[in-house]
Amino acid sequence: MRVAFRQRILLILICLGAVPTAVAILGWALTVRSTTPAAAALRGIEGVGASGRALLQTLDSTRLTAPERAALADHATRLNDALARFQRVDTFGRYYYAGLGLVVLLAGAAFVYASVRVGGHLSRQLSRPIEELIGWTGHIRRMEPLPADRPRRGAPEFEALRFALREMADALEQGRAREIEAERLRAFRETARRVAHEMRNPLTPIRLAVAQLSRSAAAPQREAIEVLEAESDRLEQLAREFTEFGRLPEGPAAPVDLLELLADLARSSVPPTMRVHLGLDPSSPPLLGHYDPLRRAFGNILRNAVEACGGEGEIELGARPDGDGVRVEIRDHGPGVPPELAGRLFDPYVTAKSGGTGLGLALARQTVELHQGTIAVEDTPGGGATFVVRMRGR
Repeated sequence: MRVAFRQRILLILICLGAVPTAVAILGWALTVRSTTPAAAALRGIEGVGASGRALLQTLDSTRLTAPERAALADHATRLNDALARFQRVDTFGRYYYAGLGLVVLLAGAAFVYASVRVGGHLSRQLSRPIEELIGWTGHIRRMEPLPADRPRRGAPEFEALRFALREMADALEQGRAREIEAERLRAFRETARRVAHEMRNPLTPIRLAVAQLSRSAAAPQREAIEVLEAESDRLEQLAREFTEFGRLPEGPAAPVDLLELLADLARSSVPPTMRVHLGLDPSSPPLLGHYDPLRRAFGNILRNAVEACGGEGEIELGARPDGDGVRVEIRDHGPGVPPELAGRLFDPYVTAKSGGTGLGLALARQTVELHQGTIAVEDTPGGGATFVVRMRGR
């Protein structure tokens, strides 16, 4: 049966703390027992006492003078007193060593108990974070969200490891999301390219036929021909947008003066019925990219702002340095982004305008992201939408 990780740590810590203590106590007891001189000294003194008593009995039967007898009696008294004192010392020593041994054993037992408790605490402190992080790797492998953070006590290194693992999980999730989005856009581009190709094949003869009919049509047929011309133009514009969405920038990147591009778009893409307030910071760095796709992308954003305002009102167009790049803001004062489209505004074929294709903003996002930039939409104070584009500098 396999021992759990926490139990293995506990056993190791107990072996490191309790076993050396037990060995030290046992060695001390054996050393004291083998080196104490009490028993040997007692036997030696008792032998001296017995021989002394025998000597006294022998001398006592002889004829001695009074001083000699007094000296002999004094020696016997001193010998008996010395033997009694040694016996008391021996008795005290036995109790002393027994008590000392008991104290040492109790101290050793307390140390072993403390070692077990400390080992259990340390094993929990080590095993719980590791088991938790192992569980997190399972969540990451199954592409499941990680558990929410909660206050924990323990080594700060484990907290740093949790933070790093959570960052890695977020990065993996963002990478998966980007990969899914890139695959979806590739599918959209391929579909758009094929649709544009299939639409343009019949559009050419249709437009030729409508032009021929318009030259010889009678007055009652003019209205129907105008409808055909308008709808064929609309289909041509739709095919053009499909083509642009399905086409990636070609050729090497080149320096692009973004301020000049935006100023030119403000003159050519905004109708005279609207006012454009320009706030272009001349210290903004140039970009390295493809001019035509960038012009189409910002032109689509401006056109979206014009249509949101109904061709009237004011648009604010600004650009300023942002780190090593440029931050562009296109602000309108229209009705704003509908809540149901807030998270899907840049998806292909998503639009709130009647007759719209939903490809303009999708094309803008595709171009911006191909230039290593980001695009987002925010609410304009007082009403409207603000498109924020961040682009890297050259």
